[in-house]
Amino acid sequence: MTNTASKNTTSPHDVLVLGATGKTGRRVVRALRAAGVPARAASRSGEVRFDWTEPGTWAAALEGASAVYLIAPDEGYEAVPVFVRQAVEAGVRRFVVLSGRGIAHVGPDFGQGMAVAEEAVRGSGAEWAIVRASNFSQNFSEDLWWQPVREGRLGLPIGDVPEPFVDADDIAEVAAALLTRSGAEHTDDVYEVSGPRGLTFGEAVATIARATGREIAYVELTPEEYRAELLAAGLPEAAATALNALFALHRAGHTAEPADGVRRVLGREAADFGVYATKIAATGAWARVE
Repeated sequence: MTNTASKNTTSPHDVLVLGATGKTGRRVVRALRAAGVPARAASRSGEVRFDWTEPGTWAAALEGASAVYLIAPDEGYEAVPVFVRQAVEAGVRRFVVLSGRGIAHVGPDFGQGMAVAEEAVRGSGAEWAIVRASNFSQNFSEDLWWQPVREGRLGLPIGDVPEPFVDADDIAEVAAALLTRSGAEHTDDVYEVSGPRGLTFGEAVATIARATGREIAYVELTPEEYRAELLAAGLPEAAATALNALFALHRAGHTAEPADGVRRVLGREAADFGVYATKIAATGAWARVE
């Protein structure tokens, strides 16, 4: 990762990074600190305590912050506009929001927190940037699909619709740049970020299989079969409903084409999924479950 954030830093004050123990949050913290930008790593269990359900934790987290990396909660997102107003009153002058591609097409079962966050920062009076990301490559290696891949079988209801998976390191570098650009360079805008090419989920699993030297199967499921498998694995009803809504969005093709946000912000191409798969395979993350 290059230290893009070191250019034209807006302020010596802190950048508050919410969700700082998550896939993108911890990478944003790392990118900012590598560039010499003070970053406050905030979460329920992070260096700085922040809990969406406990507004009493907000003021201390915001103290001294001039910019915020905002990841909205999946539940209780009604708190987001309240937090944004409090942040502006506390001196925050810029927000960068992590959102999702295709957000304009979401329904009530998925993505409402992201949609609310987008609206809140647009109307805040502060500078803002919205990063709408494709599915993360790291979903295969850090949580969502990691265990099924290790077990040798990933079943999803997506068919042959491609997805230009984006590396979370690229998202973090884009966010760090947008958080720290000078006022002259910063533009309130939406940045859609993805990888450089679309792969079907079957092709992505095959890429991982080649990188690991293992047999890993991709199985096409109906939405009903997928829901049943999720519930059998112990996921709550709401989570199963949200994931099925996510795949309905993808099946409609709203996220199938690559986007140019990484190149727009960083001046280079996004990382390819094959490079990611080779790198992660070398760590042993996809070793077979015994």
